[in-house]
Amino acid sequence: MRRPMVAGNWKMNGIQAEAAALVSRIEQGLGEVRRAELVVCPPFVLIPVVAEWLSGSRIAWGAQNLSAHKSGAYTGEISGTMLRDFGCSHVIVGHSERRALYAESDMAVAEKFRAAQNVGLVPILCVGETLAEREANETEVVVARQLDAVVGMAGIAAMDNAVIAYEPVWAIGTGKTATPEQAQSVHAFIRARLAQLNATVAERLRILYGGSVKAANAQQLFRQSDIDGGLIGGASLDAQEFLAICRAAG
Repeated sequence: MRRPMVAGNWKMNGIQAEAAALVSRIEQGLGEVRRAELVVCPPFVLIPVVAEWLSGSRIAWGAQNLSAHKSGAYTGEISGTMLRDFGCSHVIVGHSERRALYAESDMAVAEKFRAAQNVGLVPILCVGETLAEREANETEVVVARQLDAVVGMAGIAAMDNAVIAYEPVWAIGTGKTATPEQAQSVHAFIRARLAQLNATVAERLRILYGGSVKAANAQQLFRQSDIDGGLIGGASLDAQEFLAICRAAG
């Protein structure tokens, strides 16, 4: 049985005092979260603060992005080796905001995925369609293309040390959420597509849902057979809301 997972993406929010207070409140409320694996992904500059507060905790921490390069003349970039040096275990790659705002191509995302695994980080690979793509019935085409770029470069076995997050772009930060049935349909498609290459790897793979997940809808989403938890945006900045989502995961 796949262990549920909840990952918090803080995006570009917070200062040191706020980060410390948030993780402290989350830690204090963990008692009722029995099974779920928890990860928080703060902005780069807050990782040292979070690492200090969470050292020895059951909560892991990660980053929201990384460079495809190990080191060198790439001003402003952060390598996977640097993230590992601060105790990161996970890193988000291919988030829709990176794809849309910073023109990250499927190939660039695949390179970052491989770079993360090369230094022992677990990539949380984001895939998903825009509203226009959904309305054109292209959801599966888009998601398949995004998956195929990564599998083509890293191989299907790489999914044994990865997490996928399905995030319909039209449901991120909009207050709109895919219905449990809509989300389950895409999650099932992802698992079935990967199962064509390796059924065992596909069955073990955790696929998270990301798209305006809240305490009010988390339980219904997480009841779906192929939804293994959530990648949480805005709600992860509220300790009580985040904890309620974690409790819904198990």
